[in-house]
Amino acid sequence: MTNTQKKLPYFNFLKLKFIGFKKNFTRCKFLKKIKNIFKIILNKITKKPSQDNDLNGKESNFFSTLIIAILFAGIIRSFIFEPFHIPSGSMKPTLLVGDYLFVKKYSYGYSRYSFPFSLNFFDGRIFSKSPQRGDIAVFRYPRDPSINYIKRIIGLPEDRIQIRSGKVYINDEEITKIFDGNFIDEINGQEIILDKFQETFPSGKKIHTLDLAITNQDNTGIFHVPKNHYFVMGDNRDNSQDSRFLEYVGFVPEENLVGKASIIFFSNSQSFWKFWEWHKSIRFSRILKNINND
Repeated sequence: MTNTQKKLPYFNFLKLKFIGFKKNFTRCKFLKKIKNIFKIILNKITKKPSQDNDLNGKESNFFSTLIIAILFAGIIRSFIFEPFHIPSGSMKPTLLVGDYLFVKKYSYGYSRYSFPFSLNFFDGRIFSKSPQRGDIAVFRYPRDPSINYIKRIIGLPEDRIQIRSGKVYINDEEITKIFDGNFIDEINGQEIILDKFQETFPSGKKIHTLDLAITNQDNTGIFHVPKNHYFVMGDNRDNSQDSRFLEYVGFVPEENLVGKASIIFFSNSQSFWKFWEWHKSIRFSRILKNINND
């Protein structure tokens, strides 16, 4: 077997990943409109100057191009996609430490936290869209809005949430939970095997969670989700600071939602800056993985 033949499965894998990403990108009408705007901007950026321009004209063209490029990046980050890095294991097994993903800013509309430096142009949200139960969402930490958190939305406004013996109940309806194999994790350089579970929401959406043992958070009182707020939990149920801890995270205000987690664009099990180890630390199978399966 030749080297070319050995590489074919890998290239076919990447090809399928890129085709899936292209379908997700092109079917969004909002992104098509933004794409047309960017074409106009790019035409202006790449427009060749006339031969009779002097040095001042070239300097002026450079700075105008730089300003347009900065605006271009600002528009993308504020209205379309924002990169996000997973720093902790609270969302295992769905998200791993070292995953880099895009957050869709337009999924839930826009608030002050959609913009750089949280500039307060208006109150509340505009073009607001309600999250769906089971969405993985990025939001600003209620106690310190300068910090981004990522969790799964479990409870919607005015829901009643309770955890009994490790099982989640929404308005007294149990989220079914069944054993679904093992998850191999690494702690302090040692591999450990954890139980993985499949949970099914009333809508039919299926997710995977980890549950190590019975803890205080596996049996709670009833959480009454206020209007315009959400109840969130990490998929790594025994290692997640989330809405179960009212003194820390608590209920997440609608205004604090930043966007919906979308696609993993890079994944590395080691420090990003150790590029000399990328050949063995990059998780190629996770690149371009659709997180919310939509």
